This record gives sequence, structure tokens and C-alpha cells, in this order.
Amino acid sequence: MSLIVSDLWKKYGEKTVVDHLSFSMEKPGVYALLGTNGAGKTTAIRMILGMLAKDGGEVLWNGKSLSPKSCNIGYLAEERGLYPKYSLMDQLFYFASLRDVPKSQVKERIRYWAKKLEVEEYLYAPLPEKGMRGKKKEKPRMPDQLSKGNQQKIQFMIALLSDPELIVLDEPMSGLDPVNTDLFKQVIREEIDRGKYLIMSSHQMATVEEFCTDITILDRSKAVLQGNLNEIKKSYGRVNLSLKTETDIAPYIAQSGVVLLSEKEYEYRLKVQNEGQANALLGLLIQNDVTVITFDLSEPSLHEIFVEKVGEGHEVE
Repeated sequence: MSLIVSDLWKKYGEKTVVDHLSFSMEKPGVYALLGTNGAGKTTAIRMILGMLAKDGGEVLWNGKSLSPKSCNIGYLAEERGLYPKYSLMDQLFYFASLRDVPKSQVKERIRYWAKKLEVEEYLYAPLPEKGMRGKKKEKPRMPDQLSKGNQQKIQFMIALLSDPELIVLDEPMSGLDPVNTDLFKQVIREEIDRGKYLIMSSHQMATVEEFCTDITILDRSKAVLQGNLNEIKKSYGRVNLSLKTETDIAPYIAQSGVVLLSEKEYEYRLKVQNEGQANALLGLLIQNDVTVITFDLSEPSLHEIFVEKVGEGHEVE
């Protein structure tokens, strides 16, 4: 299987919102679409899914135009929203029917994902206690009875009910607390292990870095960086130095020419030009009998690369 996005573009009047975007996924995994607010990520996703007409380009799944007929797709939109006047269970059955999930499997899949995403209490009425059989039956739960995070879980369920081959997640963990963020991450890992193709758009760089293998960074509708994340990071070299000592080493840092980024109780974040400069600083500390507790040289984070590529003056969540 493969997903190929070729020369995708969109204009509104004279404004180009997606400028000839191309990328491909030749194997299962996570592809990240990153960018500042208004860079064109959500517009690109909607064109890929056929929800928005494109002005040019094509999207192919296994050599055929991507559509619900050629590919089983699951989509979690950035905009949260369930139908307020219909029960949660009715909506789950409705969306499952749109994706032709066999009726014999719908209840089973809802039960599975309700347990996995910890929303059983909102979908199933508790069994009556002994001596309480005459108690009035509970009304079905409605969306406005759930917190924003739990509504998000229901929408994630909807995206997964058809057991999709391609899963598109637009800001999937926006607004989630740490516990539910970890829950979503666990589900994403399991879907990756099952050989699914995922496209993820997110402002949470650490989360993207945890999952994605390849990325595109958009800035003002254009792709400014693309490729395999590991290869991109390698190209920068190991220029981040984390250093912890038992005494103040500010004079040695200044002497070595290393750039000090931050300092807290003898813990230092430094930027070096290359490994040679880092090793020179270490040699200087050892020469002056400074006890070094931590000396960690690493590549830049995705967050740093992102900020460098899109520049200052942008709104980033």
C-alpha cells in the first residue's frame, strides 16, 4: 500500500493557502504535517480527504484516486463537535453505518473502544441493583453531559469504528489532560503496530517526535522542510549540550566560547558549534578538577528545528 500526495494546491482569490504540496508514504507509520496557525495544514488535510475541492494536484492510494471507495479512512477533525440533540450511542451507530460496518460488528467494536478509551460509563447504563428493578430507566447520555475531553474520546471512537487503513488525526491531543493524552498515545501506538497509515497534524512537537518517521513543515502555505526526521536531525549534528556539575562553571563556559542557553543550580543547557568544541569544554573542566555529573551531547529537538524554519513572529500553540 502507498499514499502519494502530488502537487496539491489551493487558492482563495489571490491568496494561496496550500502551495504545491507533495509527499508520500510508502509503508505504515506516522507522517506529520506541521506548521504555524494558518500555514495550510487543515486545508491540506481536507483536500487529501476530498472534503474540500483542490485547485490542482492529486492524491493516490495504491495508485487509485483516494476516496472512501478506494480506502477505508478514519478522520478525527480539529474542530470538536458531536450532534447535540442525538444520544452518543445513536451517533456511534449512525457513523458506523456510513462506513458500512456490519451490524453484527458494530456493538462489538463500540464495546471494545468504549473500554479502551474508558468511556463505558457514558455509553452503558449501570445494571440495576437487587431490589431496584422498578427503578426508572436512565435516559441515554447526550454530548453536552460530557466534558470536552470525553467528547473527544467519542469522536476518536467514531474515527476508529470502521477499522480504517488510513487514519488522519488533526490536533488529536489538543486540550487533553496528561492521563488522557497518554491514553490516546497508547491507542496510536497500537494502530501503528497493526500496520496502519497515519497522518498527524499537531502543534505538540514532543508528541510528533515520539511517533512520526517523516515530516513536512509548512510556513505560509509552502513546504519549508521535508524528509525523514532522523536524517533531518542528523544533518544538524550533535549541537545541544546538557551539563551538570557540583560548582559554578560560568567562567569556563565563557572561556570555551560555548553559548549558554539556560542555567539552574549548576545545570546548564548549552549550544556548541560541533563535538570538538564540546569536548574542549569537557577537557577544560577536567583540567581544573571540576566534578562533572552529566555530560550529554545531542541533536536538536523537533521543536528547535521547527522554530528555526518558521522564524519568529508566528503564533504557535
